Amino acid sequence: MSKIKLGADVKEEKEIEKEIKKEKEKKQAGSAFFRLMSELGASRFLLAASLAFSLVFSALTLYIPIIVGGVIDDITRGAGILDVKGQLIKTALFAAIAALSRYASDVLSNKVVFRTVKELRKKAYKKLSRLPVSFFDKGTSGDAISRIISDTDAVGDGLLMGIANMFTGVVTIASTIIFMLGINLRMTLIIVLLTPVSLAAAAFLAKKTYRLFISQSEKRAAETAFLSESLKNLKLIKAFVREEKSARDYEEKVDDYSDCAKKALFASSMLFPSTRFVGAVIYAAVGLAGAFFVISGSLTIGGLTCFLSYAGQYSKPFNDISGVVSEMQNSVACAERVFELIDAEEMTHDGNGSIELKRGEIKFDSVSFSYGGSEPTLSGVTFTVKAGCKAALVGPTGCGKTTLINLLMRFYDADSGKITIDGKDIADAPRGDVREMFGMVLQDTFLFEDTVLENIRIGKPEASREEVVRAARLTGADMFIERMSDGYDTVINGSSELSEGERQLISVTRVMLAAPPMLILDEATSSIDTMTEMRVNAAFAKIMENRTSLIVAHRLSTVKNADLILVMKDGRIVESGAHGELMLRGGFYKELFESQFEAA
Repeated sequence: MSKIKLGADVKEEKEIEKEIKKEKEKKQAGSAFFRLMSELGASRFLLAASLAFSLVFSALTLYIPIIVGGVIDDITRGAGILDVKGQLIKTALFAAIAALSRYASDVLSNKVVFRTVKELRKKAYKKLSRLPVSFFDKGTSGDAISRIISDTDAVGDGLLMGIANMFTGVVTIASTIIFMLGINLRMTLIIVLLTPVSLAAAAFLAKKTYRLFISQSEKRAAETAFLSESLKNLKLIKAFVREEKSARDYEEKVDDYSDCAKKALFASSMLFPSTRFVGAVIYAAVGLAGAFFVISGSLTIGGLTCFLSYAGQYSKPFNDISGVVSEMQNSVACAERVFELIDAEEMTHDGNGSIELKRGEIKFDSVSFSYGGSEPTLSGVTFTVKAGCKAALVGPTGCGKTTLINLLMRFYDADSGKITIDGKDIADAPRGDVREMFGMVLQDTFLFEDTVLENIRIGKPEASREEVVRAARLTGADMFIERMSDGYDTVINGSSELSEGERQLISVTRVMLAAPPMLILDEATSSIDTMTEMRVNAAFAKIMENRTSLIVAHRLSTVKNADLILVMKDGRIVESGAHGELMLRGGFYKELFESQFEAA
């Protein structure tokens, strides 16, 4: 008995959770819809003009059947062609004005939609720069790309149909009822009483499609993310002969998206036939009732013709609106994903104080940190790098060296403890101010699709060509740059024949040109041959003079001349001192140093 009761309770809890989820989806959909409408407010004057032209189109479209009905009645009464010529000219004129009004309405609505989509994309892209690095730890770049490109495209498609058909449809329906009431009350009631059937069918199917469109957007994002990742790592896929496996994995993503899209399309495609069927029933009912009214003499043939025209015009907006509803469901579902990105929690306290570099002393005081509440990556890290000191961070992979740099650059904020520069807590200063104090050369290089010249002066846009060339000569990068097809004006792209070492030399030259107050070198020479490394290190020696520098290195031979070596293990500083001092201690550093030479 208790088991049966327990099973019933579980079932009831699941039903409650299901209902809560449905209510949440309704609120989110409603919120996204009204917010999407508010985005159109920036173009309210263009939108108002578009709706005004749409109103003119609807009014003339409804007035033309009255003229045509009158012409038919005149002809049935024996009037000649000359008697109706004026009416026919008026009809042609009104039809031309209606067509031009519709054209103007469509042009203006397109401008409104494209402007709205453009602004959404701008907001989403700007938000990316304000998001914490941890946001991208949870998601993928492909998902963000899908939200900014694919989802905003879908929003635009829905808005185009909505503006073009929704308002026109509503105006047409309301105006048609008014015109029909002026012709025959009883036939108007037949049409109006059958209308809720169409609305009920559309509302039922609309609820079903929303969740499917949300799922479709998510599947599309997963496909985009996988494709982006595969293209970035194409060499790796080929190196491990994973082409077939990668193709199968992509096919699964495509199949998942395709299946979901088919379901959403099938559900949304049922809207049009259902409203079309109801429209056909209304038209048949009007025709049958009208025939009896004509026989009884309470309605003329011209009046019936006019009324049948109105019946068709009355049902057509419902068909159009049903198509709009399905598109708007997709649009709102995609808009919700875009708004999720725009509303994502930004970086925590940016600091409203100021920080002024006087000496360049860096201090970590009992700093602890973990990624997303997991096991601590850093635990109680305390050390001081004096002004002008060249300090090296060494230790096994995963010991926390890069994390320490991430905290210093405020890509993340420490969970506890304090990081100061010249005694000033960096948490109290704007992130931009802190980052401008450092020049970074990373192990993984990234070059923009631009000229060599522009890639080098990213950190100093105002630098002259002569300054760029001088910096390149210091690093030795000029030796291969001048051999390139257009020298410093050569455009770097995915097909550029640059080795990893050459790409890294360009990154090193960037920092050399910017000459920042402090330096961070994260395996900066790992991809450069020994001879080039010697030239780069000689150049770094010049730029590091009287500058506080932090060097992250795995090859311990490169940090023997550092003023201070900080040895890390399991997220802690276990030893510190100069190379000779640490070797004499015979501790963990000596063990690391000797193991590298034994391996070599």
